[in-house]
Amino acid sequence: MHPPEIRARARTLYLSGATVAEVARSVRLPYRTVWHWCRDRPEPLVEGTAVRCFRCRHDENPTDPAAYAYLLGLYLGDGHLVTSARVPVLRISCSRSWPGLIDACDAAMRAVLAARVQRVRHPGWISVQSYGTHWPCLLPQHGPGKKHERPIVLADWQREIVTAHAGSFLRGLFHSDGARFANRVRVRGKVYVYPRYMFVNESSDIMGLCQWALDLLGIPWRMNRRNSLSVARRDAVAALDRHVGPKS
Repeated sequence: MHPPEIRARARTLYLSGATVAEVARSVRLPYRTVWHWCRDRPEPLVEGTAVRCFRCRHDENPTDPAAYAYLLGLYLGDGHLVTSARVPVLRISCSRSWPGLIDACDAAMRAVLAARVQRVRHPGWISVQSYGTHWPCLLPQHGPGKKHERPIVLADWQREIVTAHAGSFLRGLFHSDGARFANRVRVRGKVYVYPRYMFVNESSDIMGLCQWALDLLGIPWRMNRRNSLSVARRDAVAALDRHVGPKS
């Protein structure tokens, strides 16, 4: 008897467009075993959305927890989950200046739940989006109105994932509502340039989550404004570089 997470991963790959042979090679199992999981099933393939949703599986563990933590950070920064439509749709706004960020967002959606991801072009930005019945299961922070006008609290299972993958979570936050840039300071006529991270968000709850994740990694920070967090010490910037780095 193979573990349920292996079966779920095989089904996720198959429903994402891979052939049975490709899935068999990926999970390193016999073709016939994987064929039985993917093709010879009494229930219709449309149930694949439930199979991909780790909250609806018995194990309740994400196949790729780092990808989930990253996607959660992106969602809390620049994401919006629309639940009023017939099928819920997760949308994350990405600047067209950062194609690498767009690709990373697309990949995270596919790793977590999405079978298909669309990129909708707008002037200056792109909406990376995916329709899926089970997005609300994975992002319980959704709700009417703006995020800074309602409480944003992580569920216990989300806190466990972020605790184990704080760097990926911070990467999502800084890739959405943050930046790494060269800060210039003039002292006695001499200009000094050093790298600095900034995270700006109107939600005190989301700001608190950013502070908490930084504390988990032992990275010093300070609030330079009510809605703005700064990481500027040389050792702190170097530590955050290992997890976040500049956008691409």
